[in-house]
Amino acid sequence: MSLNDETLQELKTELLGELGKEAPSREVVSERLAEIRSADIGEVLEELIEEDEELAAALAVLEILSTERAANVLGYLPGESQLEVVGELSDTQVLTLLEEMGSDERADLFNLLGEDRREALLRRMAHQEREDLKRLSSYEEGTAGAIMTSDYVAIASGMTVSQALMRVRQTAPDAETVYQLYVLDGDGELIGTMSLRQLMVARPGALVDDIMIKDVINTAVDKPQEEVARVVARYDLLALPVIDHERRLVGIVTHDDAMDVAESEATEDIHKGMSIGQLEDGVSRVPLWSLYRKRVTWLVLLVFANLFSGAGIAYFEDIIAAQVALVFFLPLLIGSGGNAGAQAATLMVRGMATGDVGVKDWGKMLGRELLVAGSLGLTMAVAVAPIGIMRGGEAVAMIVALSMVTIVLFGSLMGMCLPFVLERFKVDPATASAPLVTTLIDATGVLIYFTIATTILAHL
Repeated sequence: MSLNDETLQELKTELLGELGKEAPSREVVSERLAEIRSADIGEVLEELIEEDEELAAALAVLEILSTERAANVLGYLPGESQLEVVGELSDTQVLTLLEEMGSDERADLFNLLGEDRREALLRRMAHQEREDLKRLSSYEEGTAGAIMTSDYVAIASGMTVSQALMRVRQTAPDAETVYQLYVLDGDGELIGTMSLRQLMVARPGALVDDIMIKDVINTAVDKPQEEVARVVARYDLLALPVIDHERRLVGIVTHDDAMDVAESEATEDIHKGMSIGQLEDGVSRVPLWSLYRKRVTWLVLLVFANLFSGAGIAYFEDIIAAQVALVFFLPLLIGSGGNAGAQAATLMVRGMATGDVGVKDWGKMLGRELLVAGSLGLTMAVAVAPIGIMRGGEAVAMIVALSMVTIVLFGSLMGMCLPFVLERFKVDPATASAPLVTTLIDATGVLIYFTIATTILAHL
């Protein structure tokens, strides 16, 4: 059954109550856990582990679960919680859990362990498992190799359909997914793929080479993980085969892992978009010092950048003294420019992240933004002009309207262009954050506004 937050809290209280007894009933706890999905149990254990005094209860729950279920639940825990759990277990217990985990989750957990613990575990593993784990854990973080699994079903070229079905039955229990099958030649090169449905409806004596799809969508082992997730989403794949530089199949990236990557990348871009460094964990779990450190750098830099706005205002003290009504519209104008720029930057950053926009599209996007931003500026100028007439007369209304068009147009173009400039210099476009764009437009908006005011008032 699926649980909501309230039910999860009830389950946590119930487990603590039963495990806190002098003689807890394993049968009662086991029956209760049997009704709950592994992901939900993992969420309850995560809360227990975060409360240091309840770590023993979390370990007791894992001990009551079957080894296969305990390994599955462990895979749902975040890295820090996994480390706390295995830190309390013996090497034998950890090895037992690793054997039941998927190859990708096993490699992720292995990489979290200290060097001494890893060496101790490797010495006790069977040769094939040891080599597979060392290979999977050796790939660079953030690449296809780091998120792939080696638990897939492969069929040899030249097999008949009946032989292939026998192969599926033999390897299915350990496979991550059996719905997509991969055909390999004698050197392990990927030459084709087929769905389980295709195999099941084919004539038993037919050769898999005759019914397989030869044009296989695949990715290189060193391809960035965000590109892998994009391919999976674009072609709606259950799994994406990963090949090495010799076109040998080395693993697959499943749909659920690709979606985890997409969520992680989107979260990272959102954080960067608001000038926040990458968090090692969820915002509710990250240490306060880390949260402060990730936010303070850009905020301090932007404080000094805002000094230019103050310098601009000081420079135009005379015009402000002559027409005090101008000050009333200053926050409105630079705020409008900042908002328009932040919108444009967000659209471009997201377009780049999804592959919808590239550096080659800069000229096209510039023309589109000129039209859209100009229209937005004119609309906002018409809206604010009557207020200008009421506050300072026709001259002020003219200054405010013209400034609104200019600042919104300038801010939008700056917000649109900045991600392309950063991309050109190999900097993450997400760094073109709303606070950065807004701060730049604040300073330039002050200069634009009072320059226009000085020019118009001088001719009246």
